[in-house]
Amino acid sequence: MRIGILALQGDVREHRRVLTALGAQVETVRRPAELAAVDGLVIPGGESTVIDRLARLSGLHEPLRAAIAGGLPVLGTCAGLIQLAERLRDGGPGQETFGGLDATVRRNAFGRQTESFETDLVVPDLEGPPVRAVFIRAPLIEELGPAARAVATLPDGRIVGARQGAVLGLAFHPESAGETRFHELFLESVRRR
Repeated sequence: MRIGILALQGDVREHRRVLTALGAQVETVRRPAELAAVDGLVIPGGESTVIDRLARLSGLHEPLRAAIAGGLPVLGTCAGLIQLAERLRDGGPGQETFGGLDATVRRNAFGRQTESFETDLVVPDLEGPPVRAVFIRAPLIEELGPAARAVATLPDGRIVGARQGAVLGLAFHPESAGETRFHELFLESVRRR
């Protein structure tokens, strides 16, 4: 199982560490040929406008859209969730997403870096204790279309994780909190494919 991490910008090392510990062969993806060689992809947190711009400059934007639409299993965290959204609020000038998740996502929904926070989430799809979630300038899923379903919510009901087929988008950083269960869920979808 070859898992790619989109390595244009963001927390690539943290995802590599988790995936390697779970037994995956991890490759960085910076070019279309590298994307074509992987069985699943992680789009890490970082700055979504930078990821978008670099994906276009490297010729990856359209191949990413096509691969995701074609069923490539994808895990997107924070900026990765933004890039997976079909609809974006408060995007940068001209910002485009890769799509794949029938959702409307708002960038920086919780405020500036100083408003970053951690909390525990009960996630029905995961066995065991609550998930420790790290939110850093995090987005929020404001609306889900009929093709997607919520997998993680804050205690007040706001949606911070959603799934649509083999696409899993999270507003938080499980890799920063030592949480591996979402990566395990992602790897299961790669194995099933």
